[in-house]
Amino acid sequence: MRRISIAKRVTKELLRDKRTLALMFLAPILVLFLMKLVFSVNSSTDVDLATVNVNTSLVNTLDKVSHISTKQYQSNQKAQQALDDKKVDAVINYRNSDFYVTYANTDASKTNLTKAALKSSIIVNTTKQLQTTLQKIQAQVPNAPENRVHQSKIHNKYRYGDADTSFFDKIVPILMGFFVFFFVFLISGMALLNERTSGTLNRLLATPVKRSDIVFGYMLSYGGLAIIQTLIIVLFTVWALNVEVVGNIFYVILINFILALVALAFGILMSTFAKSEFQMMQFIPLVIVPQVFFSGIIPLDTMANGVKVISYILPLKYAGDALTGIVMSGDGLVKILPSIGILLIFLVVLTMLNIIGLKKYRKV
Repeated sequence: MRRISIAKRVTKELLRDKRTLALMFLAPILVLFLMKLVFSVNSSTDVDLATVNVNTSLVNTLDKVSHISTKQYQSNQKAQQALDDKKVDAVINYRNSDFYVTYANTDASKTNLTKAALKSSIIVNTTKQLQTTLQKIQAQVPNAPENRVHQSKIHNKYRYGDADTSFFDKIVPILMGFFVFFFVFLISGMALLNERTSGTLNRLLATPVKRSDIVFGYMLSYGGLAIIQTLIIVLFTVWALNVEVVGNIFYVILINFILALVALAFGILMSTFAKSEFQMMQFIPLVIVPQVFFSGIIPLDTMANGVKVISYILPLKYAGDALTGIVMSGDGLVKILPSIGILLIFLVVLTMLNIIGLKKYRKV
């Protein structure tokens, strides 16, 4: 009987907490819907190749390979520039009877697909040439010995990494940003929530201190911790995991620090809507999970345009783009400035919302 009474009391409390009920039922539906959008799109990888001095028949054979498209360049310099500008994924240059291939290698799957397509196309093309040569020889001299066909070698060169570069190397810049964002968001949100539930925030609001001073005070204190956390994550990733950084590591730290401030402001904002640590945890599938899906860990170019639009309202997408460009392509300050600017806009807007959000606890 006591068990039934306790069960009734707990049930009544749950039914009174409309937010918890909504999150329990709607959050899984939202996550599943996002997963359907993300994983139901085209999962194939499209590769753009630049060719220089490559036989037309071989180019046509490459074009027939699924998800491979080629573009012929007059000079190797122009083709390499296209690779630098991320217009192509690899450059195939034919000289001295051999193939010299330069891979961007920022996506191991594209590199592997290029290698396989080139090898198979060379075999097909060589076989066709051999058959044509033999037919001509036999037509002229029936008993002539077979001529040997030169077998071209493939010389591979990688702009980033080496032949052992894996999918993890591609997503590790984004993972750095994700872990910075996730832990700063969670810890800052929980901390302010604890201040409020313990009555510390209410006592602080009873003083003449401004709401903006409270928000900036929290951001300064946790910003210091965010700097330390960012340094630890970046340095561990680079030196302990042996991740190659083509660009300036200072820019990697800068992007992660700005992202940490955005996560800090985001966490403080979400804490104003939560009444308990349990409710704060429930914001994770609503705030964090979409960041993972649309940060670039799952290639955005495989998604439909309508789905891809979601990524443009998420800060981790811009941080992921900037970090990937710095780590894998050596992007400088000029190229990452747009991403920095958008992250700073997120920071300003979230900070203003935090100041406004404290009005519910004090009207001045």
